[in-house]
Amino acid sequence: MKAMDKHYLTPLFTPESIVVFGCSDGCAGCSAALAVQQALRQGSYQGRLQFVDLHTSGTLEQLSHTHADLAVIALPEEQAPEALELAARMGCRSALMVSHGVGPEAARKLRDIAARDGLQLLGPNSLGFQRPGAGLNASACGPLAKPGPLGLVSQSGALTASMLDWALQNRVGFSSLISVGPHTAVGIAEALDFLANDAQTHSIIVYLEGITNARSFMSALRSAANAKPVIVLKAGRRAAGGRAAQTHSAASVGSDDVFDSALRRAGAVRVRSFVELFSAAKCLASRYRPVGRRLAVITNGGGPGVLAADWANEIGLELARLAPAVAEGLRPGLPPLASLSDLIDLSEDATAEHYRLALEAVAADRGVDGALAIHSPKAGSDSSAAAEAVAAMQRHFGKPLLACWMGDSSVEAGREVLRAADIPSFRTPEAAVGAFGNIATFYQNQQLLQQTPPPLSDLGAPDLECARLVIESVLAERRTMLTEMESKALLSAFHIPVTHAALARSANEAMLLASQMGFPVALKIDSPDITHKSDVQGVALNVSNGAQARDTFEDMMRTVARLKPDARINGVTVQKMAGARRGREVFVGLVTDDPFGPVIVFGAGGMMVELIGDRAMELPPLNQFLARRLIERARVSETLGEWRGAPAVALQALEQLLLRVSEMVCELPQLREMDLNPVIVDEHGAVTVDARIVVDSAQVAMAGSGDRYRHLAIRPYPARFEQLLPLPGGGEYLMRPVRTGDGEMLQRLVRGLSPQSRYFRFVSSRAELPASMLARFTLIDYDREMALVAVLREIDPEHPQAPPGERIIGVSRYITNPDQSSCEFSLVVADEWSGKGIGSRLMQGIMDVARERGLKTIEGLVLSNNPAMLKLMRGLGFAVEAFPEDPDFRLVRHAL
Repeated sequence: MKAMDKHYLTPLFTPESIVVFGCSDGCAGCSAALAVQQALRQGSYQGRLQFVDLHTSGTLEQLSHTHADLAVIALPEEQAPEALELAARMGCRSALMVSHGVGPEAARKLRDIAARDGLQLLGPNSLGFQRPGAGLNASACGPLAKPGPLGLVSQSGALTASMLDWALQNRVGFSSLISVGPHTAVGIAEALDFLANDAQTHSIIVYLEGITNARSFMSALRSAANAKPVIVLKAGRRAAGGRAAQTHSAASVGSDDVFDSALRRAGAVRVRSFVELFSAAKCLASRYRPVGRRLAVITNGGGPGVLAADWANEIGLELARLAPAVAEGLRPGLPPLASLSDLIDLSEDATAEHYRLALEAVAADRGVDGALAIHSPKAGSDSSAAAEAVAAMQRHFGKPLLACWMGDSSVEAGREVLRAADIPSFRTPEAAVGAFGNIATFYQNQQLLQQTPPPLSDLGAPDLECARLVIESVLAERRTMLTEMESKALLSAFHIPVTHAALARSANEAMLLASQMGFPVALKIDSPDITHKSDVQGVALNVSNGAQARDTFEDMMRTVARLKPDARINGVTVQKMAGARRGREVFVGLVTDDPFGPVIVFGAGGMMVELIGDRAMELPPLNQFLARRLIERARVSETLGEWRGAPAVALQALEQLLLRVSEMVCELPQLREMDLNPVIVDEHGAVTVDARIVVDSAQVAMAGSGDRYRHLAIRPYPARFEQLLPLPGGGEYLMRPVRTGDGEMLQRLVRGLSPQSRYFRFVSSRAELPASMLARFTLIDYDREMALVAVLREIDPEHPQAPPGERIIGVSRYITNPDQSSCEFSLVVADEWSGKGIGSRLMQGIMDVARERGLKTIEGLVLSNNPAMLKLMRGLGFAVEAFPEDPDFRLVRHAL
């Protein structure tokens, strides 16, 4: 089998022929349309290029016989619909509309025309695109960029032009520049998908102002970041608390914080300026092996080294110290005044030979993840010779190597040497350290990208029915805020430990309940209308006897009634004070972001949570790895080990609590906000003392939809598709969705195929999958594709007592087509298992998944000389048809 076509946006971004709809009067009032016509005329595009004036280029009938891959519409807005319809009649498969200021309703009509006629439309509100390697400048962004490995997608036409101007001056080249504005049909997600599959693009840089569909954005971003480095510059940062909030979580988390969390989970890197954007892309394009955060700084001056050290500390890097044995071996070859402490300070007497020796030592030290060589001009120093020594090390250094040649004209020759060696070079230590920080962040985020947990952990099953009944009863009363009792009941349904509480409706009840529980106790006002109890003096702690409990109840009821006269008051809850004297107070919360949906929050707890501002965030679903990383990113994590005489807390209990919260978020789409504050954690476990939960009736319809997890920005691992199936002749195998850890087993399957089977599957003689393809096949986006693997458990005959190993014996896969209603499939089965029903069952499984996702048709291409596959397709009810574009293949299609 083979892919049915090139990427669906190839006719748009790599057209073999272009027709340009312009106007003879220069498109009065549309400078962008005029600019793109001039750019196309002046470019070096080698394909067929035809310019058409709708009013002077012949009849519509004559034009309809002309064919082109891409139609460029450089016309006023009112003439665009006619041009789009004509482009479709001419057989164009894509269109570019260069314009700005087109409103949402007019844009919708243009998108509808394009969708109806099967056109991939970049625009409206786009300044076009460039493909420098093809000499194609279909943009109003300025001169054609230099060819290079960077792909740029930008939501700002003005900034795109500025970036292009900067890049030309700094000799930065591009594979593509793509301008997308508001209401475009082909947007950020589609452009990312194209660049992820574009062989000319090694790194992707994105300028982003906002997104509308978080699921499609995260889907495309995760796919792209899995294929190559993606660096994002986002504008529109704003402070937290920009909207009314009912919980501490919502008040303390801003949308920009959530965006950071989303980028991290997608495996991308965020930068703060467009100069940093290009430097990060250059460093990451080098594809260094995964690195940590330990940076060795080699310098010939203490001052520049200290600046580098300060900035490394500021952004969370660690200055690498040479291992004692390595340092002792290096010291005799350095000048007498050289220092080997936090910095490798070669002193002002440093020569090129000293740089070489220092870099050799750093390369040999496994405790160092990367190196920064800093050179500042000194009397008698030779910056070019030092640069040549650094450049000579690049070929076999094996770690990220960056340089900072400080100064101007006296070091320019040295900078040229570094540029020629493709060593990222910077003018300031801070910029160089920041670039290494981006490399380290990229590989850290790649670890997060690999995580796609199921919605439910392997802990005990929650009582989902009870949880849903609690929420339904609250919504039935037209409330959104749960009482403390209801909140704790909801948490208990997910086995989250809570302190026991009872509701007292009179002072005497409060006294009796407190006496039964044992002192000291805490009393809290219970009201669906009061968000923060302490603000109305609705919390009393360490109540030590019955009389005090009675008096406290009466005082609290009077005070709350005076301060909040309209509040409905159910009474006062009584609960025993948590007994952990050396426990730490932490905070676990939930906030719902527009557009990313629910986000889990963790940090320091207590009464001053908003003032402390200790917040780490993660998109659900979580697994243990993600829960541990979430805890580590919060400042309070420093107190969770042995701290000031207190023993280390039970970290596993805290991780399990976060996993339970993740389960709640996945299974209960009605949840809008949540505060568990404080959660007291000590060496024995974690217990929730107070809880506040907000639900949203608007989410009820979503809960009943076909996609029960569509409220999440990242679709969970679809564990429900796992099936244990019988093997012919006895035994069984597991059919399940592919996982990121399946790469080695998948490679073994491909290596074990016969040459004929490999050719039938890949239409090539490749003996194994390249690393990039293996990564793409195993880390998939379950939102738009699915792969089911047949896994056989095997006993090693040489080690029969060892646990059984696993082996993949077959894979079926589909990828959703751009029309979002059909999909393309592929299938491969190990030769020794061919003809035993494995392929048939894998196909039925993948068709069931596609049907559940709402797809209407599944189709694929099969070689005409593959009779076994054609027989299987006919047996499954597929129609087998000729494929006009290539007679060596048959098109097989099945309605779902």
